[in-house]
Amino acid sequence: MLWNMMRDSLGSGKATSTPSTRQRTSLGEIRICCTMNNHWCDYLQYLILDSPRQCYILSTQSEMKPDSFKSEPRFHPTDRVMDLGLAEDHFSRPVGSFIASDIEHLKQAIEDCKRLILELPEHSEKQKDTVVKLIHLRLKLQELKDPDEDEPNMRVLLEHRFYKEKSKSVKQTCDKCSTIIWGLIQTWYTCTGCSYRCHSKCLNTITKPCVRSKVSHQSEYELNICPESGLDSQDYRCAECRAPVSLRGIPNEARQCDYTGQYYCSNCHWNDMAVIPARVIHNWEFESRKVCRSSMRYLSLMMSRPVLKLKEINPLLFNFVEELVEIRKLRQDVLLMKPYFITCKEAMEARLLLQLQERQHFVENDEMYSLQDLIDISSGRLSSSLTEIHTTFAKHIKLDCERCQAKGFVCELCKEGDVLFPFDSHTSVCHDCSAVFHRDCYYDNSTTCPKCARMSERKQPVVPLVSRE
Repeated sequence: MLWNMMRDSLGSGKATSTPSTRQRTSLGEIRICCTMNNHWCDYLQYLILDSPRQCYILSTQSEMKPDSFKSEPRFHPTDRVMDLGLAEDHFSRPVGSFIASDIEHLKQAIEDCKRLILELPEHSEKQKDTVVKLIHLRLKLQELKDPDEDEPNMRVLLEHRFYKEKSKSVKQTCDKCSTIIWGLIQTWYTCTGCSYRCHSKCLNTITKPCVRSKVSHQSEYELNICPESGLDSQDYRCAECRAPVSLRGIPNEARQCDYTGQYYCSNCHWNDMAVIPARVIHNWEFESRKVCRSSMRYLSLMMSRPVLKLKEINPLLFNFVEELVEIRKLRQDVLLMKPYFITCKEAMEARLLLQLQERQHFVENDEMYSLQDLIDISSGRLSSSLTEIHTTFAKHIKLDCERCQAKGFVCELCKEGDVLFPFDSHTSVCHDCSAVFHRDCYYDNSTTCPKCARMSERKQPVVPLVSRE
């Protein structure tokens, strides 16, 4: 059936168009790439037919097999193929540039080759070999048409920093036109800031600014759960591209983004799934919801940014989530250990604090959380990893390093027991002088802190003695 549809397209009389970019590939590359990615039939259709849309409509369930391309075309002198000039070597560039007659000769060979495909028996080896030959001719024709044309490696548009991709993968989709990016025969770009992907032909039609600029200027979440205002407030148009939308799907289906609460068209909303920060903070709910493309990119870039101050947003959360209380205690202990490492030469050489480099805010404060922190707390990953790091830090201070051991405390209230450290679970720290005591001794003693008393005595002015002479 595939070959019948190809015959209809080839015989339609429409002018064929070549791919939009210059290609330099070999038959071996086409075989290997197409066979490994299971898209070999789609590539053939794209190159033979008039447009990618025709190729997309065709069924890819053909009886053709990649094995049929393992052998070179086998033509005899009596075959009509020799009359088409296809036996000539069109794929090696002679010294000097091609003249116009060479391009015209290739065009004529392409037309004759397409006509021969329609005349040869269906599913025959000759017909399949002629299709491969047609692919070569069209790629070579495009190369000759644009011998000096080259796409720039980097483009800057609407704060996007687009770099040309060299990958030949066909698993990408253009974020502008929502069609497949054929990496083997099309040039495409990716923004290094927000991972926006598009064809080179779609670059000049982009209207969406880079999401990373929004993250840099506005590092905060929408903390209301799905703040919907209705389609009428959007004038029944997409919130991003302003295309007409409706819930009935005429002319375009209206899809709601669970993060912004607004409605988008199918080009701006691909039903991507993401965890919603507002639902996590207020409901401790981590179920992924459907979001639009721009929200998905924004949430991805904001995932590791510590912008959530739970103590102010929802302080009651600590009363109902025990894991949060445990993580807060571990973070407080890490902050108490930090001064030991900063003044310890061995700790600086071992770079112990770099074990928290992925969560730098853990060594700066104990109040700010990222969305990734909350997700890892819910799954239990953060508790296990942070406990392991806490154990490593405590072992260095209390056992491995003599300098850090020398900075310990002795309880001045009972003057008994081992050396104490402020991060020990059975100790209490004076808020004024940072002296460390046994917890029971500190709360049972009704007097003031001995160290604070000594410091206050030292601050009192010395009264000179007056002689009685």
